[in-house]
Amino acid sequence: MSRPVPEPTALSRPFWAAAAEGRLVLPECADCGLRFFVPEPVCPRCLSRNWDWAPSAGTGTVYSVTVVHRAPGPGFEVPFALAIVDLDDGVTMLSHVVGCPVDEVVIGLPVRVDFRPLTDELTLPYFVPR
Repeated sequence: MSRPVPEPTALSRPFWAAAAEGRLVLPECADCGLRFFVPEPVCPRCLSRNWDWAPSAGTGTVYSVTVVHRAPGPGFEVPFALAIVDLDDGVTMLSHVVGCPVDEVVIGLPVRVDFRPLTDELTLPYFVPR
């Protein structure tokens, strides 16, 4: 069996389109300036619907990490490092850290985004050490 594949929605489609081009974009509120992730219908701070996608440098630091040794479902290769990444843009993202042994993924590790295709139609943002 293959790994589950995220299903883009009307709200998230611009995120997935940018990822396919190797760009990380984040929702940014035009009224209060908050950047946030995941995309929501309204800004989580001021409840404005006036937000759009803004480019992100895609750099940050591992805030928290766990090494998964038991696959959560078919199609996952274990072990893998699942981390909360504090982006330099002020947003946190949950993602895999790849490109190094899982025991080298530690809190405070500087990382950058790296895009990898999951299917012919969908590209995922992962993070690699800087």
